[in-house]
Amino acid sequence: MTSAASNSADPVVLAKRLAAGPSFTALFREGMALVESTAAYLDGPGRQDAKSLERAAALNYATESMRLTTRLMQLASWLLLQRAVNEGELTFDQARTEKMKVKLSPFPAIEPSILGTLPKKLGNLIADSRRLHDQVLRLDALVYGGGAEPEAASASNPVESQLGLLKAAFGKDG
Repeated sequence: MTSAASNSADPVVLAKRLAAGPSFTALFREGMALVESTAAYLDGPGRQDAKSLERAAALNYATESMRLTTRLMQLASWLLLQRAVNEGELTFDQARTEKMKVKLSPFPAIEPSILGTLPKKLGNLIADSRRLHDQVLRLDALVYGGGAEPEAASASNPVESQLGLLKAAFGKDG
């Protein structure tokens, strides 16, 4: 171990390194490619596919395509925010604050009967977006503590918890 590494007061957070490494770059590229391919489908062949559907299926198409675009915009926002941290445009703390505006909410599963009424290409895009969503949720939980508030994240640190108890016991503000 180098002397600089051993003298560092900050621990190495492996999740942050994971979010800045080659695996994040691949995830970012995959996410942006999915956004582009979805937009191309919905603006082109998807319009034709939707016109050929019966009324109930067309309603399902409209609903699920809106859910898909919402999910992809949330994912793109998260990926772009994380890329800004990786490139030094934002600090981790700034990103955590901005991330609170990006809601990575879980999406309910689509009933198989509804999925069966959708064009195959839309179904594949939905499946790909759900897989990407799951990957980003896992990475988000590792890096940011699953969307926990900054106070909650520091409270999960046992040393911080003990220091907080000592401060409370002795009435010290810091």
